[in-house]
Amino acid sequence: MAISLESISRSSGIKAPRMVCYGPAGVGKSTLGASAPSPIFVCTEDGLGKLEVDAFPMMKSFQDVLDALTVLYSSDHQYQSVVIDSLDHLEPMVWKHLCETYVGPKGERYESIEDFGYGKGFILALDLWRQLLNTLDALRNEKGMAIILIAHSEIKRYESPTTDSYDRHQIKLHKRASDLVQESVDCVLFADYKTVIEKEEAGFNKTKTRGISTGKRYLFTEARPSFIAKNRYGLPPELPLSWQAFSDALTQTTSQK
Repeated sequence: MAISLESISRSSGIKAPRMVCYGPAGVGKSTLGASAPSPIFVCTEDGLGKLEVDAFPMMKSFQDVLDALTVLYSSDHQYQSVVIDSLDHLEPMVWKHLCETYVGPKGERYESIEDFGYGKGFILALDLWRQLLNTLDALRNEKGMAIILIAHSEIKRYESPTTDSYDRHQIKLHKRASDLVQESVDCVLFADYKTVIEKEEAGFNKTKTRGISTGKRYLFTEARPSFIAKNRYGLPPELPLSWQAFSDALTQTTSQK
């Protein structure tokens, strides 16, 4: 490709968002996806419950997921959002697909991701994740579809290079896959209940601290020591857990730029 000053173009502005919404089970992640504009679900787990939404048949393999996305890309339809629910149930499918299709330089085959040794399998699996993300980007860029990736959270120890180690919520994926997905989206949103801290006397000049849930659910858009999050839109640090609240905040922040 020839590069010159004439090849420079101006960005067309805000596009449909690409996001990961992760959090504990039952907090309302799938409900958020179901509230997006004209959603179609690609389910790798039976997590819709009583939600009435359009969905492909339950995905049984990584290839099924790619095929579903290809249908959306190659067909005329009215869907404006695609929801993958969930990434952490998709990950074993990615690993299985790698084991079924990969042939080593000496013809070796592998039955599990750990059989590759020294973390090599997880590195090779990134090519499949990139294939998935590239297909999603095509849906966003050429079909104008919003991309919503649902995932569960897990609490893991974070070894900080600048402070003592601490526990935090993060996406329930292998670290390499999680890092790649986070780099590829516009928003990583942590969904959780709002908690307040109360202290009470425990006797003998000691206090007891406990967290109490307010019952209110929020989307957290900026990273904190207790969880990972990010957004490229300048959203408020926290929003009510609803698509309307996210959409309103996105409209407001982008209109100010």
